[in-house]
Amino acid sequence: QVQLVESGGGLVQAGGSLRLSCAPSERTFSSSVMGWFRQAPGKERDFVARITWSGGRTDYADFVKGRFTISRDNDKNTAYLQMNSLKPEDTAVYYCYTRARGTTLDYWGQGTQVTVSS
Repeated sequence: QVQLVESGGGLVQAGGSLRLSCAPSERTFSSSVMGWFRQAPGKERDFVARITWSGGRTDYADFVKGRFTISRDNDKNTAYLQMNSLKPEDTAVYYCYTRARGTTLDYWGQGTQVTVSS
């Protein structure tokens, strides 16, 4: 079963930046879409952003528009989430996901902690 390898979380001050990355453990894995959700303590998991693999179409949650940018590197089979102008309310565990091309099967990463201090 494919696993998603995530990296890039950490602690940053408000106004700072972090970049998350996510890649399937199998380089031959084909995705139709990749993206991130996040979950803060005591809250539900919320959609953050996604990108389609073939056309590069992007979608964002309203609360990150203008601050976060999702992108992909087809050669590396990796998705990135550039997070700028971070706010304390962005503090959460960020979960990468991918959908296998031609299916409705979703795979999730283990999650990476992002903490923004005020």
